Amino acid sequence: MAVEKKIKERLAELRKRREKSRLGGGEEKIKQQHAKGKLTAQERIDLLLDKGTFEEIDPFVTHWSRDLAGKEDLFLGDAVVTGFGKIHNRLVFIYSQDFTVFGGSLSEVVAEKICKIMDMALKTGAPIIGLNDSGGARIQEGVVSLAGYGEIFLRNTLASGVIPQISVILGPCAGGAVYSPGITDFVFKLKGIGQMNITGPDVIKAATGEVVTHEALGGADSHAIHSGVSHFSHASEAECLEEVRRLLSFLPQNNMEDPPTSPSYDDPERTDDMLQTIVPDDLVKPYDMRELIARVVDDGDFLEIHRLFAQNIIVGLARMGGQPVGIVAQEPNYLAGVLDIDASTKAARFVRMCDAFNIPIISLVDVPGFLPGSDQELGGIIRHGAKLLYAYAEATVPKITTIVRKAYGGAYVVMGSKHLRADINFAWPTAEIAVMGPEGAVNIIHRQEIASSKDPEETRARLSKDYRKRLATPYVAAQRGYIDDVIDPANTRPRIIKALEMLQNKRDSLPPKKHGNIPL
Repeated sequence: MAVEKKIKERLAELRKRREKSRLGGGEEKIKQQHAKGKLTAQERIDLLLDKGTFEEIDPFVTHWSRDLAGKEDLFLGDAVVTGFGKIHNRLVFIYSQDFTVFGGSLSEVVAEKICKIMDMALKTGAPIIGLNDSGGARIQEGVVSLAGYGEIFLRNTLASGVIPQISVILGPCAGGAVYSPGITDFVFKLKGIGQMNITGPDVIKAATGEVVTHEALGGADSHAIHSGVSHFSHASEAECLEEVRRLLSFLPQNNMEDPPTSPSYDDPERTDDMLQTIVPDDLVKPYDMRELIARVVDDGDFLEIHRLFAQNIIVGLARMGGQPVGIVAQEPNYLAGVLDIDASTKAARFVRMCDAFNIPIISLVDVPGFLPGSDQELGGIIRHGAKLLYAYAEATVPKITTIVRKAYGGAYVVMGSKHLRADINFAWPTAEIAVMGPEGAVNIIHRQEIASSKDPEETRARLSKDYRKRLATPYVAAQRGYIDDVIDPANTRPRIIKALEMLQNKRDSLPPKKHGNIPL
């Protein structure tokens, strides 16, 4: 009986400690968190993971700076909840910063907990998700907390391209803390609450005199539209975390696995006659590339990434024949789909992510070239454009390109051309492939003839028509094998799916090396 009593006492103590751990900073702090419209660390985990699958790691760890908690109390688990669970019945590791404990600040112990869970994710080959809501380094611990950030950054770097890393910004993320999300593959932000910035408004005002708000400096829209730091922004935590679940449905567990296929109820042989008229006859008239994408992919389901940043190019994930694919496409409705600095960087990052995680790349091309202008040249368009070229050339996953209207100059080469090891290259009959547009070309080639003619405009139009017929037609490229086939637009979906099936066992490699020197 004495043994049973002792066991019961220990179990009672265990339950008491667990209940205390789950309270974080206490009921009053939880009320304050809810009053701000924010969920607690544990509530976020419960919302994100499959029901009942979360297993906590290190719930009884406590911080070393005990003077912070007063004479009597310590916060079990410190300012982060860590563990593992499942999403879509697949293993994931997770850490969720707890703002109710010292503002979620990073202590030595918090860093150790996060690093432990990251190490487990890397060992087991499973995604790592960080739910960020922190005031930054715990000042009272000095350099020890900074060292903790360094340890996290190291693991982010070592895990890059090995396991998917996802950051969700659900509160403040400032100073050195922003570099961990900055290294990860995807960054989600909560509008109005999730903020990222290296220095705050007060420091900026003191240093430069500039007056700026927290939201304008590091809010969801700022980083989704202008900086490109965040990939997604959402209005509520529930919506944000649901989209994290959706994203993971397209990704493999690690770089050694293929992305998960799913049954497709969309006929892989489906044709679409609307694609024959979606591209206007007028080469400068815009159209909606997203509609074209929706008509080609399974069930019109397209998860666009970086939607608000560099809108002249579209990147995102979809399925074709049940197989996840990455889509890269110009958007003629925005800057005519021209490649500029931001578009090049955006697409290059996406192509490299797809290549790292074995996701085939589908390119839908309608590009007039690179954006001209001194601001682009001085801003490094050569260096940034080279990133996209490098990414396509380096990628060893299946690469299928379809030129739907035009591909001029260096932009033709960069956008998944045969010359960068693309596997299958299609063109629609409407495609024009040339060094430059016919009008610009004849102005150079036939400058004297046009200038001396009685009707320069009529002469220019005639010469442009002839140039287009002789040199810009897709059949010229097809004659050289640069285009594998000129296809009926209505057949785009089944042709791409058949190419994907043919390439499913593709093997390609790179020369032995430590790593390349991409022009960052």
